[in-house]
Amino acid sequence: MDKSLPIAIFIGVDPRERVAANVLIDSLLTHSTTPLAITPLITPQLEQQGLYWRHKDPKQSTSFSFSRFLVPQLLNFQGWGIFMDCDMLCRADISELWALRDENYALMCVKHQHIPTETTKFLGEPQSAYPRKNWSSLMLFNANKCKTLTPQYVNNASGLELHRFHWLADQSEREDSNREDSDQAIGSLPPQWNHLVGVQEPDPSAKILHFTLGGPWFEGQNSFYNTEWFWARDQAMKLYQQP
Repeated sequence: MDKSLPIAIFIGVDPRERVAANVLIDSLLTHSTTPLAITPLITPQLEQQGLYWRHKDPKQSTSFSFSRFLVPQLLNFQGWGIFMDCDMLCRADISELWALRDENYALMCVKHQHIPTETTKFLGEPQSAYPRKNWSSLMLFNANKCKTLTPQYVNNASGLELHRFHWLADQSEREDSNREDSDQAIGSLPPQWNHLVGVQEPDPSAKILHFTLGGPWFEGQNSFYNTEWFWARDQAMKLYQQP
C-alpha cells in the first residue's frame, strides 16, 4: 500500500450527536502525525447515492447502526479503512492504530467481552445484548477481503448477522447461526483503542474513549471522563489569537 495516502477514517454520525462527531474529528486531527481523509457517514447522503435504503429497526439505537458496514463499498473494496462510532474521543496518534493493520485478517477490532446489565442506554434507546457486543464500534476493514458487504447485502442482512460478523464466514457457516468460525478472519486490537466508558474501570492508558452508554453532550450523563471531553470540546471551539 502507498504509505503516502491519507488514513481513511469513516465516522458514523447520528443527528443527535453532531457535537460529539465534531469533537471526535478535532481530537483525531489534533493528535495525528499523518494526513487523514475523514468521511462522516450521514444516512440521508447514503440514501441519496442509492447505497442505503433499509427501514429503521426497532432495536437500532443510532442512524448508523448498519450503514457502518458500507465502508468496504465506499473504499471500492480496495485498501484499508477505519470505522469509528461518533461517541468517541481520540487521545493518541491514530497512525499508531493504522500501523497495526495485518493482511492476514479481513477485519480487526477490540474483542470486548461486554455483557450489558442495563436494558436502556442514552436517551432511553434499547440496550441489546449479543455475542461480540461493541466489536463493531471501531473496526479496521481490509476492504478487499470484505466483498460480501455489498449494498444489497448490508440492506437486507439481519442486524445480528452484520454485528456478529457472520458475513466473514462462508455460506454454509452463515446458515448455522450458532457458528462463530469467522473468528479466524478477525484480528485483535489492544483494548486501549476502544475503552468503554462507564463499563470498564478508568484506564489512564486508553487511547480512544468510547462513551457507549451516552456521553456528556446528553444531559444527565456523568462519567469519570466528562471533564476531559468538555475540555476537548472547548479546545475544538477555541478561536485563534495572534501571539
